[in-house]
Amino acid sequence: MSEISQEELNERVALLKKFRSLLIQQRAKFQEYLTVLEKQENSIETENSENLLAHTELEQQIVANIMNLQKVIVPMSELYKERGAHLEEESVTSIQKELDNLQKQVLVQNARNRELLKKHIVQIRTQIASLKNPYKNNRSVYAKKETVGKLVAVEA
Repeated sequence: MSEISQEELNERVALLKKFRSLLIQQRAKFQEYLTVLEKQENSIETENSENLLAHTELEQQIVANIMNLQKVIVPMSELYKERGAHLEEESVTSIQKELDNLQKQVLVQNARNRELLKKHIVQIRTQIASLKNPYKNNRSVYAKKETVGKLVAVEA
């Protein structure tokens, strides 16, 4: 095995530190996302539409942040593998395993929330369909089927 220069070693260490930092940031974002999804589930169950809207907006921001991080992590990962930077690889591997686990939890929670929303939408549609409209066949709220005079007598 050939020896590497100090410059190459420093470059690999810097690469590893940056890669670890990005993975840790992504892990934190996934944990935040999972928390938001759990709170969103509570909002769905309690039918709190304002909180649900707020959680949905926050969820969109977090997903955008995760996607932006992913755009940096993928090339960094390829560079990391390409350079053969194997220093402290165990810590990177453990972070990646945690990320995989968090991603699975997020997907499960997201599916659970979608199911709850579907059930609530069906309930709301059923409630709307069961409502009776007393003015359904009338042209106007004030229209009644009573006879009224059509001529007005005016005396001078």
